[in-house]
Amino acid sequence: MSNSLLNAKKAKNDEFYTQLPDIENELKHYKEHFKNKVVFCNCDDPFESNFFKYFAMNFNALGLKKLIATSYASSPIVGSELNNYIDSDTELLIQNKKAYKVIMSELKDTNGDGREDLFDVQELIKHRIRYLKGDGDFRSDESIELLKQADIVVTNPPFSLFREYVSLLMAHKKKFVIIGSQNAIAYKEIFPLIKNNQLWLGWKAGDMAFKVPHYYPPRDTRYWEDKKGQKWRSLGNICWFTNLDIAKHHEKLELYKKYNSEDYPKYFNYDGIDVDKVDSIPEDYDGVMGVPITFLDKFNPDQFEIIGMGSDVPKTLEHVAYKKENKIVYEKDGEIYWQTEYSVQERKLGNSLRIEKKGLPDKAPFNRILIRRRK
Repeated sequence: MSNSLLNAKKAKNDEFYTQLPDIENELKHYKEHFKNKVVFCNCDDPFESNFFKYFAMNFNALGLKKLIATSYASSPIVGSELNNYIDSDTELLIQNKKAYKVIMSELKDTNGDGREDLFDVQELIKHRIRYLKGDGDFRSDESIELLKQADIVVTNPPFSLFREYVSLLMAHKKKFVIIGSQNAIAYKEIFPLIKNNQLWLGWKAGDMAFKVPHYYPPRDTRYWEDKKGQKWRSLGNICWFTNLDIAKHHEKLELYKKYNSEDYPKYFNYDGIDVDKVDSIPEDYDGVMGVPITFLDKFNPDQFEIIGMGSDVPKTLEHVAYKKENKIVYEKDGEIYWQTEYSVQERKLGNSLRIEKKGLPDKAPFNRILIRRRK
């Protein structure tokens, strides 16, 4: 990894190592997609990554054609079971802190014990491990050449580089299953892909625990150290992103609520109603509805159309702050529709959706996704 990239990752503290059970629980829903495919784990040291371990151990069961994994030049964490098996030559390679790759095209029972296991994986990769010319950055020419060989990319990319990572996959028209923060949903590079049904959420969304490097500072919450001194973090806003077709993406969201004006207030500055919970979406309303971002975990493109992100869509009234004149106004066709005294809090609301109350702007809900039922 280049010094600048490594320093950036340390500064942002976004080096999180995914646990094998979390990988198994997600990827069990995609197994039919991997048959006779080339899988690339391009943010994954084969001696540390549980993504590599999952695919290597299940190489034959999944019917993979090939498995490729690449490491970074400076790996900040070591602890995979594979390290218990490496020989002195392989250990020397790792200690040299150079980036390397492993390419698997088969997995055989090398010791005749009647099964393919971790020992067989180690025996294979210690003969297949090769230095990379560069530092293993997923954006490098060397890594991109490997990406071109792949059918599906599966990994946990650096959170701070998530925009750039997804853009690279889309540019090369790759299928993928990757981990990211739910915050990424609102990114201007990500949300249009969701809106246009080019990317969607996988099966799991919510809490997930990760090993983190030794240099991570302790935290008051969602942080602990195990008996071996390994540091851990848990995050409550993690989800899987994919463009592989899965059954969940076509599950119908059952609606049972009926629309009424009291429970579903209108917006002051947009032609739509506010729905504060996903399970409260009315079954009989045909107009535009603002729903929480968690709706995307239930989104079925055959049932709903995504109009846009609430903070970004054009509003029926323009919010204008006149600090010198000490007022904030909502204008319509250049005419003042409503005004109030200037305040920093009111100014910060800006282009946010505002709920209407007695003809006036009331509270601004958390950012909404605007949707409409398909008829």
